[in-house]
Amino acid sequence: MGIVSPGFFGRRGSGDTKLPPGQYLTHDFPVLSAGPTPRIDLDSWQFVVSTETGQRKQWSWKELTGLPAEDITKDIHCVTKWSKLGTSWKGVPVETLLADVETAADYVMAHSYGGYTTNLPLEDLLNGQAWIAYQYDGEPLAPEHGGPARLLVPHLYFWKSAKWVRGLELMLANESGFWETAGYHDYGDPWREQRYQGD
Repeated sequence: MGIVSPGFFGRRGSGDTKLPPGQYLTHDFPVLSAGPTPRIDLDSWQFVVSTETGQRKQWSWKELTGLPAEDITKDIHCVTKWSKLGTSWKGVPVETLLADVETAADYVMAHSYGGYTTNLPLEDLLNGQAWIAYQYDGEPLAPEHGGPARLLVPHLYFWKSAKWVRGLELMLANESGFWETAGYHDYGDPWREQRYQGD
C-alpha cells in the first residue's frame, strides 16, 4: 500500500464557532487516500463482523442495503485541517449490525478493501454515533469517497471513517491501525486536536 504524507496545512480557522480548533471550512470534498482506490464488484462485496471468539456474521451488498437505514446530516473534520459542514449520508447504523452479536470486546478494528485498517473504541460505534454509509448527497457513494460503502464516524477525525469498509473485528484489547501505527492519535477527537500521538 502506498504511503501519503501525514497532512498539509490549510488556511487558518475562519472563526466559525462550529469548527474545531485548527480547522478551516471547505465547500468541496477533498480526496485523500492511503493508497489506490479499489474497485469492488457489488456481486462479490461482503461485510463481515467477527468477534474475539472467532464467530462471524456477514452480509452481501443486497442484504446490507436491505436493512433499515437512516438519513444522516453531520459535520466532518479531516486531520489535514479541513472541515465540511452539514454533509448528507444514508447508511445502516452499526448497532443494527451488532444487535445479535455476543461480545465482551471494548475495541474494534475496521478493515477495508485495499488493506487499510483503523482502530476505535466499540462505544464510539454505538448509540447513533456510527454507520455503514453507502450514499452521499442522495447518490451512491463514489469510489474516491469510499464507495461502495464506508464507515462513518463523524465525531472523530475522518481517517477513522474507513473508506471501502469490508468488516469490523471486535477485540478485547486495543491495537493500532494503519495511520495509528504511523504516529496518528489512537482516538482522534477533533475538538481536542488529537491529531498525533501525544496530542
